[in-house]
Amino acid sequence: MKWVYLAAGLLLFVKMLILPDPVAGAEVDIAGAIVAESNVPNAVSGIIFRNRLYDTIFEVVVFTIAIMGAKYLLADETPTASFYSFDDEPSIVLARLGATIAALVGIELAIRGHLSPGGGFAAGVAGGTAIGLIAITAPSPEWMQAIYERWHAATWEKVSVLVFIALAVFTLVGVELPPGQFGTLLSGGIIPVMNILVALKVALGSWAITLLFIRYRGLL
Repeated sequence: MKWVYLAAGLLLFVKMLILPDPVAGAEVDIAGAIVAESNVPNAVSGIIFRNRLYDTIFEVVVFTIAIMGAKYLLADETPTASFYSFDDEPSIVLARLGATIAALVGIELAIRGHLSPGGGFAAGVAGGTAIGLIAITAPSPEWMQAIYERWHAATWEKVSVLVFIALAVFTLVGVELPPGQFGTLLSGGIIPVMNILVALKVALGSWAITLLFIRYRGLL
């Protein structure tokens, strides 16, 4: 079998040496074409939410299934009896300051991700980081769980997924918002809305996973 792989590698090497590159002489600004098509300066967001929308839909669905799987696998386990968190004042102040900064960065990445590096997934990760920093200073896991239930975070997570999928379907059939003025905050059509929805989904999903592992595995 190794000779087959060796022969395939040699053939590929010969192909790269002999056959011409079909796009070597083409003067095509790919990033510029994507920016013009999506009407947002951030070509990465344009690729993700316009040229790879199918992939983004299934990434959101996979993240949702991962959360459901974690809940299912941990449902039969006994919650941990011990809970350790930071109790010294300097650590608590620093962790909550970091949480505030991470939350503000997440908001910035969500609402301006189509104009600069960032976007929905990066914003969701920043939001999840903020929640994790708050969790390591929480007085008890019940305190975090009470906040989660009070704000109906699980419901908002599901709603954000359903709205994202619905908007994605409308986009794929050709129904889009006005593109707006190029380079402004209200440009990019549906892309900023999708950024916010994905950020909400990832942040709330991270919150749910954090609560699960704190309850069944402990924090520290």
